[in-house]
Amino acid sequence: MAVLALSVLLHAPAVRAEELLIFAAASLQDALGAAAQLYKRTTGVTLAVSYASSSALARQIAQGAPADVIISANARWMDYLEGLGRIESGSRADLLRNRLVLIAPLTAKVQLSIAPRFPLAQALGDGWLAMADPDHVPAGLYGKAALETLEVWRSVAQRVARTDNVRGAVALVARGEAPLGIVYRTDVLAVKRVRIVGEFPQDTHPAIVYPGAIVSTSKKKERARALLEFLRSVEADTVFTRHGFAMEH
Repeated sequence: MAVLALSVLLHAPAVRAEELLIFAAASLQDALGAAAQLYKRTTGVTLAVSYASSSALARQIAQGAPADVIISANARWMDYLEGLGRIESGSRADLLRNRLVLIAPLTAKVQLSIAPRFPLAQALGDGWLAMADPDHVPAGLYGKAALETLEVWRSVAQRVARTDNVRGAVALVARGEAPLGIVYRTDVLAVKRVRIVGEFPQDTHPAIVYPGAIVSTSKKKERARALLEFLRSVEADTVFTRHGFAMEH
């Protein structure tokens, strides 16, 4: 059975006994997909992966979805699960880091220097700013925090096109439905129809760290533990670095 990219459902998908079910942030889709293929080649273990926003994944696990491992794009949602006793004690580890960028369609001529009170609202013209939901989804939470630090948020708060996850925000810009968007740097590598206008200074928002952990209800904890060890290995480092992530050591 090939590596799966499954949408989040009310009930987790059926998984074969020898497989591990991973719930992973949408921004990991390309990188984790490549890592999963490498893992199968080296261990024979197939990973069934369900991608969505970290908030949606955390809520599914809180409701009893039978995942073996979760990899979130935000520590807050991992804290939420840990508080509910849904994370195996001692299994949590920070795996990856990412950066936040402002993007535009590839052919757009917009130029902006990201700095305090930069003219983002003017650059939007009559258009909208594409962002993952800034109230719940990690990429949106980071984006809102950065714009607040730069004293720009109030000027664009009513002009945000909210999406369910960061990939949705990228898609709006790629299709030209939004002139600008705030997404992760790694998402730009996967889409050829957008370009980076600027990178947000790291001190304008909380560090973008991806923690991973074993779900406490998993029946395959030893296999899950081996997977997390692999995701911190030199072999995995090569894959994730190629996709624009920085490893958390």
